[in-house]
Amino acid sequence: MSLDEFLHHLHFDIEKASIPDWEVDWEDKPLPYKLYRELPVVPLSLEVPLTLEGQEQPATPDLSKMGHFLWYVYGLTQFSQSVFSLDATDHSEVMQSYRRFAPSGGALYPNELYVYLKIKDLPIGVYHYDVAHHRLVLLREGNFDSYIAKALGNRCDVSSCFGTVFVSTMFWKNFFKYNNFSYRLQGLDAGVLIGQLLEVAKRFGFESGVYFQFLDRAVNHLLGLAEREESVYAVIPLSVEPTIWSANGNEKARIVATAELCRELPSIEPSHYVRSQRVKEYPMLTELNEMSMLEDTISFTMIGEEEIGNDGGQTVALPHAERLSYDLASVCRQRFSPDMDFIMGKISQLDLANLLYEATDSFLYRNDLESAYQKHEPRVSLNICLYNVEGIPNGAYQYDSTTHALHQVLLGDHRLLLQSGMSLYNVNLLQVPICIHVTGVKDYNKNTFGYRGYRIQQMEAGMLVQRLLLLAAASGMGGHPLLGYDSNLCDEIYKLGPQGKTSLIQIPFGPYRPRPWLMGGLYG
Repeated sequence: MSLDEFLHHLHFDIEKASIPDWEVDWEDKPLPYKLYRELPVVPLSLEVPLTLEGQEQPATPDLSKMGHFLWYVYGLTQFSQSVFSLDATDHSEVMQSYRRFAPSGGALYPNELYVYLKIKDLPIGVYHYDVAHHRLVLLREGNFDSYIAKALGNRCDVSSCFGTVFVSTMFWKNFFKYNNFSYRLQGLDAGVLIGQLLEVAKRFGFESGVYFQFLDRAVNHLLGLAEREESVYAVIPLSVEPTIWSANGNEKARIVATAELCRELPSIEPSHYVRSQRVKEYPMLTELNEMSMLEDTISFTMIGEEEIGNDGGQTVALPHAERLSYDLASVCRQRFSPDMDFIMGKISQLDLANLLYEATDSFLYRNDLESAYQKHEPRVSLNICLYNVEGIPNGAYQYDSTTHALHQVLLGDHRLLLQSGMSLYNVNLLQVPICIHVTGVKDYNKNTFGYRGYRIQQMEAGMLVQRLLLLAAASGMGGHPLLGYDSNLCDEIYKLGPQGKTSLIQIPFGPYRPRPWLMGGLYG
């Protein structure tokens, strides 16, 4: 199967992309976090603040504050147990998991966080964030400003940053369950994590930006990653100075090649533990990762300027949106993904307007895909099916973030049709007033970014999903991201075919009833 066929099936016909007769070996499942062995560790403070309101003025963090930042981004925050009936004899099995503020498909968390830090009370160097023990594990000690700057194409003044975050993907961590479908999940999960990181960074007063293009093998070499097992997907510098970012880079800087840069550092192969004894091969993921890698900085590119347009349907102007003021820490604890817990309730136009405007407006962020001085059509946007929203006819709409308006696509109640397109009936869409589809171009900008464009698109979709989930929680609603739906059906509802677009993920939103369960928070 060619890579193009694989990615097409991954989105439109998952059965053709999946490995036949796949059986999940639950007894040999990997840990949801990476554990390094026999390396120096630095414990982080467990006295994590339970509010992020009233943070002090931006300043380079100390070790304690950095620990708080990492915990809110990706730390263990909740313990849950679920009981499943296995057969008619009432035999049941208890499944338990540790969860984090950033959601993940199946709570498997395929991503890992690494940080290069230059802060007080900590040796300068590259660390792994050990989620299980809330501590840092030292991988390399030393100043790597020049190395990281070169790996980014000299597009960031790394010397002015107190830290740089590397978001990686460990392929086996959810491949063991989802086989080839994990490739789609891994990009989305990475995006959700990045979205959470950017929101937490704002509360801590940190300036941030996302680099999707970098010298992969050089970055993996710095961290000591075996790239057939794990590879970095995004690099995010952190600073308290706003003027260090550049998408274009220094035109006078010499072109850097991966092989040349890797020779500057000796190889490291730190020992780590994943628990699985029988790790299977994942050739499609390995090949896609290989084909997505950038070997020199001349390969870095930006997307061209495009005109912003709509389908010309009747427009529904939304009321002026009010910026939501909320404590992110409290909202993270409140966020809930209803299954059969949705209950029908009337949604006001203002609630809808706030959700859509705030999600797209706050989604603007520094990145290396476009020039900050050009106006581009959003690479991921929102289409929405509404039912029982005050003053808006039931139907399918395209949200125009530039005019803060809905463009009518197809009137009618689409809930039953959407329900028929779900592969699992774990959510009752008849009780859902808002069903949002994050959309993007069907060719994932392959002409510009090659196969790397696919994972970039999935990450940006995940980032927008996390913004929507947080804002829904702040408004008292729940949201449940779903990939088990019929993309072709949704594309027909929104008439996306002529636009060359497709729906990337489906998220129903609405009021919900409290679930009768026991839940334990891993905080004071």
